[in-house]
Amino acid sequence: MIELRPVTQAIAFDFIRQNHRHHDVPVGALWWHGVHNEEGSLVGVSIVGRPVARNIDDGLSVEVTRLCTDGSLNACSMLYGASRRVAIAKGYRRGITYTLPEEGGASLRAAGWVYLGQTPGRSWSVPSRPREDKHPLGIKDRWGFGLWPEFATQEAGT
Repeated sequence: MIELRPVTQAIAFDFIRQNHRHHDVPVGALWWHGVHNEEGSLVGVSIVGRPVARNIDDGLSVEVTRLCTDGSLNACSMLYGASRRVAIAKGYRRGITYTLPEEGGASLRAAGWVYLGQTPGRSWSVPSRPREDKHPLGIKDRWGFGLWPEFATQEAGT
């Protein structure tokens, strides 16, 4: 059995550095969650922050910028569900996150998130602000809770 417990930012970020498949820690965060197994070992974390895309950072929206587990059963669903519930309790109106197409999305659906469609991957590097890309640049699946009128709700895989 797993359970949600508080963790410090340092612990959450260390877990991501050691276990995330394709990302380092995010630049900032609003809050973070940890999931522990029955032995008390940390088996997953989620990091919730302001939306990375400036055009959707309206002060009432959040983004799960990282979610990382060791593969423990139901850890992803528990973290996505906690992120959604806490955001709503704090007064946020909507949330967003992105996954790779091969990740499926069952945990998100189980936690009350809905599929919002695909978004083309791109580089954050521009001539006026060059950056080194350290993340996958391909198509991403966009998921959310709350009202997202700018994104047409679709079924995954269509």
